[in-house]
Amino acid sequence: MTSSSAAADRAPFHADHVGSLLRPPALREARARRAAGEIDAEQLREVEDAAVRDVVRRQADLGLRVVTDGELRRHYWHEDFILSLGGIEAKEAFTREFRTLDGQPIEVPLTRVKATAPVHLEHTVFADHLAFLQQAATDQGAGQVPKLTMPSPNQVHNSFIPLDGTAAYGEGGPDTDADARLRSDIAKAYAEQLRRLHAQGLRYAQLDDVSLTFFGDPKNEGAAQTRLPAFIDLFNAAIADRPADLTVATHLCRGNYRSSWAQTGGYEQIADALFNSLQVDGYFLEFDDERSGSLDVLRFLPEGKRVVLGLVTTKVPTLEDEDALVRRIEEAATFAPLEQLALSGQCGFSSTEEGNDLTEDEQWRKLDLVVRVAERVWG
Repeated sequence: MTSSSAAADRAPFHADHVGSLLRPPALREARARRAAGEIDAEQLREVEDAAVRDVVRRQADLGLRVVTDGELRRHYWHEDFILSLGGIEAKEAFTREFRTLDGQPIEVPLTRVKATAPVHLEHTVFADHLAFLQQAATDQGAGQVPKLTMPSPNQVHNSFIPLDGTAAYGEGGPDTDADARLRSDIAKAYAEQLRRLHAQGLRYAQLDDVSLTFFGDPKNEGAAQTRLPAFIDLFNAAIADRPADLTVATHLCRGNYRSSWAQTGGYEQIADALFNSLQVDGYFLEFDDERSGSLDVLRFLPEGKRVVLGLVTTKVPTLEDEDALVRRIEEAATFAPLEQLALSGQCGFSSTEEGNDLTEDEQWRKLDLVVRVAERVWG
């Protein structure tokens, strides 16, 4: 089972991955020592640099065309970015209930934010992370394409819920136009962020959007009809003016904190809008368990876009059967052209610095499996 095309060597790649990787023990130790005041920021950065070089090398050794820094310098997949935007600061801590794989509740610590000024791009977020990743990839000489992951504009907006009525978003308290102004400012900040990153050489960006899976949950069917368009509009406004040679993908997730999850439900309620209204180039979608729904939603996929099938779970160490993965891809290809499909893990391995419940060796075996199956299917 093979397929070839002039488009085969474009992002998202047939063997790809969501982005985050488990934090190595040396990095976890250094971060703890930094928190305790035992080392300074520069000493921590040296440990981070060494860890990033190592994961770039490991990705190259596996034969992955894509390379990320594993988000090794971050605390959370989204909060580091959000709190780096101008006009935003932390407001309060709160928790959200997730579920472990055996159904037990677990509280996930999160941060709600407030506006201190109109949201804007004060400096290019993660510019230094990207520069180091680019150099590390160049040093490998394997022709890898650096990918930078960021939360979607919807994740920034959601961090304000309920909308804080301060500063530019309602001098005398919240008003009817506050939400529209907030959305507009977020979109402008993202447009400028992508413009600057492209000027720095970035050609592959991934904007992760866990909020969209909320609308796939059967209990939120009404919300999918009334509220989903505003989420898609904000995302589209943020990426509308991106350079033509900047690939933008998104990843939809149902929660990924220490191998736990938050949402259930497939893509049936959102698939048409997701594939035909959201103007991204590729989609990383979870399809690793029954909570992910059916592959037949791929029938909505239009020409020119690619879906990366998240068939390899990052939540448990058990290695999937290679033949079974090939059969699942064959099933997916009955609903969408094989060339428009790809393979990855279902999510990142470490959306937060705590990481999922598997070892680094098990993580790398999972990624090696992705590469081997992709080579078998697409050549």
